[in-house]
Order: sequence, then structure tokens, then C-alpha cells
Amino acid sequence: MMLPCVKEAEKMDDIDAMFSELLGEMDHLSQSLSPAADPPEADPALHRESTFSIGFTDLNESLNELEDHDLDALVADLGSKSTTQDLTTHQQNSSLTDDQFAPPAMTQRSEAAAALPQTPNTAGVQQRSEPQTKADKIKMALEKLKEAKVRKLIIKVMMSDNSSKTLMVDERQTVREVLDKLFEKTHCDCNINWSLCETNPELQIERGFEDHESLVELLSEWTRHSENKIYFVSRPQKYVMFTDPQIFYMWKKKTDLTGINEHAKQLLLKEHFGGSTLIVPDLEGMLYLKEDGKKVWKSRYFVLRASGIYYVPKGKTKSSSDLACFIRFDKVNIYTTNNYKQKYRAPTNFCFMLKHPCIQKESHYIKFLCCDDEHTLLLWVNSIRIAKYGTGLYKNYQAAVKRVSTLQTLQSAAHKVSFTDKSRSHATGISPQPGPSPSKITGVEDYSHEPPPDFIPPPPPGHTHI
Repeated sequence: MMLPCVKEAEKMDDIDAMFSELLGEMDHLSQSLSPAADPPEADPALHRESTFSIGFTDLNESLNELEDHDLDALVADLGSKSTTQDLTTHQQNSSLTDDQFAPPAMTQRSEAAAALPQTPNTAGVQQRSEPQTKADKIKMALEKLKEAKVRKLIIKVMMSDNSSKTLMVDERQTVREVLDKLFEKTHCDCNINWSLCETNPELQIERGFEDHESLVELLSEWTRHSENKIYFVSRPQKYVMFTDPQIFYMWKKKTDLTGINEHAKQLLLKEHFGGSTLIVPDLEGMLYLKEDGKKVWKSRYFVLRASGIYYVPKGKTKSSSDLACFIRFDKVNIYTTNNYKQKYRAPTNFCFMLKHPCIQKESHYIKFLCCDDEHTLLLWVNSIRIAKYGTGLYKNYQAAVKRVSTLQTLQSAAHKVSFTDKSRSHATGISPQPGPSPSKITGVEDYSHEPPPDFIPPPPPGHTHI
């Protein structure tokens, strides 16, 4: 009969053996993973918060490029946000009981809040001397940017004459609102075709940002040392699917579609965009597909659907049951390309690409397609935009038309007021009394004394107007 102490000893030996074996497996596993493991990447959220300039070598340079009123606005906004966040964090932390634990983000903020006085001394803030020079303002902005948890970017927007405009944008602003800022800075005609486009020189591609998209989110997908640029250009085909809907919804008819009247166009828009569901163009045809990792292009028959692009496998028919999915639109953007006939030996230069916005270099996850001519490229690129963005694209178009109409009305009113004042002055011989300018009354600057702007930038090199 085995004594109890012996049994206990054997059990302990078994446990020790199991524990030692487990430690050995863990050590073996860690050793096998360590050579192949890459250094941990920075948290994307932290990366976004620490990136404040696009198109500049450093933050100080980007701040220096800001106009004085934009720099003042940045400092004021960051100061108000920082104070609000600190007060909110302090109130949240003070409401926690001893047996509650604050999440990591809140803990970090509470440490910063603890270093501040419990009640803000507003009088002391007002008594501080305001920065007088631009260097002082930049220094203050740098300090506040470090303190504030905001997503702001200072961007350099390129014009095709190699000039640039510097803007400060934040995460609340859409591309449409940034375009309005550029209208003020460039004095251009403000028509609906003006666009912000990103260009990627490594992949030789470009994409026009959609008006409803958040510019800060779009640019946060770029890598820190990216050579991508933002261009302000007029793209004649930006809203061609609404100005000439017959091109996309009557393309199968061999008749001349250019003579269709405006009433017929409005009926097409109402039929395809005015209902409860969007009707995607019934587009299909032969396209060239670039094989993964090779510079070989093979023709396949592709079909457009609301969810993505499908193709007809060899030996199959064009019926829906035989179609195979090529790519879905929910995770990718569409880009036009530049000179792929030379870069990838494409059959033509009328190519487009589908990829995830985070992919900034060559990858086997990128899909390349090539068309026979520019008209086919126009059909596919803009039909894919319709399928991807749906009725939101039509709302963008309507908002752009309304914005142009409003700006034209305000500018006309401002010039009319200015002309009336001048006429009265000549008739009475009395100079008008100093008062608010028409720009202050209407919100539009009066540029009647300036010559017509010669700034109508051509598209960037290799631009395809799609």
C-alpha cells in the first residue's frame, strides 16, 4: 500500500513535468517566431494623430506656409479644443469610484488633466501676451498640436503650373468644403468640374476624390514618406453621368446620342436615380486583364453589377449562373493610369486599376484592366463610380450645381451694388461714404478691380480627364 505522502509527491512530479513541458513548448514557439517577426508597427491611430502635414518635409515648414489668419485660427481652435478635452476628462475621471478602472486612453488623459489646475483661470489666460510674430505663432501652434488630440492636416495643394496653395483642414471637412476654400484662394470660375485629385508617381495612377469624402481620412491612408500629391484640377468628366446620362444608359443603341434633348436627359435621371433603388448601367464587354505578377494581358468578357465586376469563365455562357466574381467594390477604389503601355506592356494606354486605398506600392492584390479606346474607359470608370457610391454621387452633383448657382448669384449681386455706387458717384459728384464693402454684405469678395484670372490650370502630366 502506497503512503499518501508518496502519492502527493508523484502528483507534484507529474505537474512539474507538465509545466516544464509547457514552458519548453512556449520557448520553442517564441524562438521559431522571433527570426521571422517584423518589428511592431506603430498604431495607425497614433500615426494619424501625429501626422499633421501633407506635402511638406516637416511640420514647421507646413505651419510657416500658412497665411496669418489661418495660423491664428489654428492656434485659437487648438486652444479651445485642448481646454474642453481636459475639462471633460477631469469630470469623467472624478466620477469613477475606487473599484472602477479607467480605460488606457482615459488614464493617459487624466494624467495630463491632473497636471492642470482644477478650475481654469480664464483671467490668467486673457492676461497672457498674445504672440506678435509669425515665429511666435508657429511655436505656440506646435505646442498646442502636441497637447491636442485632434486630426488636423496642413496640406499643400498643387496647381499644374507648379505653384501651390496651403490649407489647414480637419476631419470634419468634406472634399466639397475644401474645394470651396480653394475657390476663395484661386478666384476660379467655381464650376462643377473642379476636383481634388491624388496622384501616386510610383504606381503612375490618379484618382479624383469624391465630394462627400473626408479629406483627412483619405490622406491618413498615405504612408509618412509618401511622394503622393494633391492636385486642384478641372475634370470635364467628373459628373458626365448626370450631364449626359444617355451615354451610360443608352450605350447599346447605335444611334447618335449627342442630339438628345434636355427633357429626355431629365427623364433618364429620374428613372435611374430618382427611385428608391439605384439602377447601375448595364455595362459589359471585352477587356484586357493583367495576370498577377506578369506583364501578360489576356482578354476576357466582363460584366458590371452593383456589387462588383464579374467575368465569363472559359467554356461558360453570359448567364448570371455562370458568371464568376472578379472583384467587389466595397473595399477598393478605382484609379486611372498613366502610360501603362510602356510600364506594363499594356495593349493600350486606356487602363484603370482597382485597389485598396492603403496599398501604395506594387502588390498582387491590385487588379489591372485595359480598354480598347478612351470612350470605353470613360464608360467603365464612371459606371463603376455609380455602382460604388450609388445615389450619394447624385447628391454630390446636385449640391455642386446648387453651390455654383449660389456663388454666381452672390457675385452678380456684389458687382451690381458696386456698379450702382459708382453710377451714383458720377451722377452727383459726391464720393460714396466709407462703409461696409459689398464683400462684407454678401460674403463674396469683389474682384471687379482685378483683371480676369489667368489661373485655369491644365491637368497634371498624364491626366486622362476621366
